[in-house]
Amino acid sequence: MQQWKRYGWLGLAVAAAGCGGSEKTPEVTNEPVQQAARLESFEHCGALEQHIEDNATRQMRVSLESLKDTGDGWFGGPGRGGGVMDGAPPTAEPQEDAAGGGSSGPNDHTGTNNQVEGVHEADFVQNDGTRIFVLSGPRLYIHRSWPAEQLARTAALEVEGWPREMLLDAERNRLVITSQVYEERPGRPSVWGGRIGGGAMPAIDCAGFRCGYMYGDTLKVTVVDVANSAAPRVVEQVYVPGGYLSARRVEGAVRLVMSDQFRWPEGIRFSPEYSRELYEDKDKLAEAVDALIRENEKLIRGQSLDEWLSPGRHVDAAGKVTSLGYGCSDFYRTNAPTGLGFVTVLSLNLDAGEGATPPSRTSIVTAPGEVYASPESLYLATNHWWWHQELGQKNHVYLHKFDIRDPSRAAYVGSGTVEGHLSNQFAMDEHEGVLRVATTVSTQVMDLRDPRWTTTETTSRVSTLGEEGGRLVELGRSEDLAKGERIFSVRFVGKKGYVVTFRQTDPLFTFDLSDPANPRKVGELKIPGFSTYIHPVGDTHLLTLGEHRDDTGTWQSRALKLSMFDVSDLANPRETFTHLLGSNSSGSEALYEHKAFNYFPAKGLLAVPFTDWNYNATDYWSGFRSELRVFRVDTATGFTPVGAVSMRDVYQTFNYHNWSWYWTPSVRRSVMADDFVYAITDGGLRVAHVNALQTPVATSLFMPPVAP
Repeated sequence: MQQWKRYGWLGLAVAAAGCGGSEKTPEVTNEPVQQAARLESFEHCGALEQHIEDNATRQMRVSLESLKDTGDGWFGGPGRGGGVMDGAPPTAEPQEDAAGGGSSGPNDHTGTNNQVEGVHEADFVQNDGTRIFVLSGPRLYIHRSWPAEQLARTAALEVEGWPREMLLDAERNRLVITSQVYEERPGRPSVWGGRIGGGAMPAIDCAGFRCGYMYGDTLKVTVVDVANSAAPRVVEQVYVPGGYLSARRVEGAVRLVMSDQFRWPEGIRFSPEYSRELYEDKDKLAEAVDALIRENEKLIRGQSLDEWLSPGRHVDAAGKVTSLGYGCSDFYRTNAPTGLGFVTVLSLNLDAGEGATPPSRTSIVTAPGEVYASPESLYLATNHWWWHQELGQKNHVYLHKFDIRDPSRAAYVGSGTVEGHLSNQFAMDEHEGVLRVATTVSTQVMDLRDPRWTTTETTSRVSTLGEEGGRLVELGRSEDLAKGERIFSVRFVGKKGYVVTFRQTDPLFTFDLSDPANPRKVGELKIPGFSTYIHPVGDTHLLTLGEHRDDTGTWQSRALKLSMFDVSDLANPRETFTHLLGSNSSGSEALYEHKAFNYFPAKGLLAVPFTDWNYNATDYWSGFRSELRVFRVDTATGFTPVGAVSMRDVYQTFNYHNWSWYWTPSVRRSVMADDFVYAITDGGLRVAHVNALQTPVATSLFMPPVAP
């Protein structure tokens, strides 16, 4: 189990409660969980600025105060600096392989694997049966995909910055692309999940340095008219400070969820000027730290609101630029201790006309967390912030609900609190107005081997919440289950729920959720390994992907594992079929990204990206294997391998060894249309008939990655 030294750890974010301007740094104490969580809007801009500066001051104080005990900055020691690298990405002119559109289209095809029917999720691949759109590197590639034998690229469009994901609205012929760009905004960013201060992290907007979206400080939204697949037309652009988190679309309403960091004033420092004499004398160091705290606070409180919150801008189809400001009343603060930053829901109405109405913003002063959306509601989850570990402490998560029925705005509804933390978006689900949440609860207990330390005990449960008087109140909760384990996957289907936990074996728990006041665990099945994704097949079966482990749970016994579960009797779930894939080095993006998992119910087909390594190979590429594995799935007969679409020649053609988070030769996604299967990589896509997967009927290569 993970262990923490008691009281010895300080975080990188601050609780949301404000503080004054006293010279002495108060003792850092944990703040209690706020059981009546709520969001409150700011009455005026002065209140918003005061809230930001109070929290920034406290965060700065805690960061510097840690130096007194350690003599070295936890958040970046003396002498560590940073800066901004300038560079322009080398670009290639878009080339057309073909033009024009497809036929009337296939009878049926797969789309993005969305969690909720009618709520479309963003991905780097989108399709409508006759066209496939792919973001790879700094470009959008548009393909005619039907008839399959005529697969061809019709256009390639350079996307400013580094593309993240996109949403296709085929009815309106609009593609909404998100990308990260770097703009020289004032101040220095506080890096969420990284160090505070010590200089800005390098901020680069360039393919050539393999830098990508992580260093962009501005989210760009590009709306493209794709009615003519050979001539895509940019009709709207939006630039908003911050970074992309997630996106959803319900009909013509697009919700983009993003986060932004506090940006410190120029001149602020998070460690005194280094000298050995200073850092070896704790009294002198304490005096220097206190003096620096006072200097920093003057800078913090002297910064204007516009410097804390840079405005965005909107560009219409004619190129007219207008400032995209913010309303202080559109910002909310939470009454609960959470991490520091801004989380924003950007609402874009595609029915408003080309750039007629700039998107609206609803923002919370908090740290980012999980995002879930139903057709009518959007939920944001953020964790309670503990300054340090204490005996008996439990983790909690705050849930904030927004009404998204108005396509032009997200309206705050209410908040609630549950014990535990969420594994991912599938841990939340709304059904008939009731929110169901699956959490793993961690409790700090004394480590019997050494009382100076704490260790973590875990258990898991399902809770239900309903809206009541502007609050999300707990309606019921299940019994605690799987002590010492944590949740690996969750799926709610109607009035049923399924939870998988793991330590050495994989208990699948089934739940009856028909009575929100009494969510009941009714069945349990223990098998080796664990499932990381659960997909419903009708009302009686589950299809899962995960990892096989033997009873010891060791890595040597590891392999990818497909399973079929019969849950027609909730009290007695059964694993009816399994199929193992690959060695202990095998992998699949579908293990952690549900959009890579592609089940085609119309044909009873399943496509899963697959990679593996042979470390005894004589050369680089012969030891690497990446392909799209295809199976026939039947609840009566299980898994029947159909074959694989290999992309070996594609990545050998590129012969590019510098893999990164933004470019890899691995097969990552798939599309199925009638009897054809499309495999998609960062290097290109190809299609084959399901009865002859080893013989592609067409392949389209993307442009080579830009060498560093």
